[in-house]
Amino acid sequence: MMLTIPFVAVLAAAGWLVIRHTRLRWWAVTALLLLGFYLASTPAAPLIDDTTKSGVEIVNRTGSK
Repeated sequence: MMLTIPFVAVLAAAGWLVIRHTRLRWWAVTALLLLGFYLASTPAAPLIDDTTKSGVEIVNRTGSK
């Protein structure tokens, strides 16, 4: 059985958790989400993606040695 969750619902749940545990304001979470979407549409997106993947590989120690 496959469960489909709308992306907006996932963002809302993540925003709620961030607000609850870090005590940020709603406007700050909204601004951070919008900034993330903005950065994803800029020429910096591939660099951000590669850097994120490299960081995950380092943390998980799955990168080439």
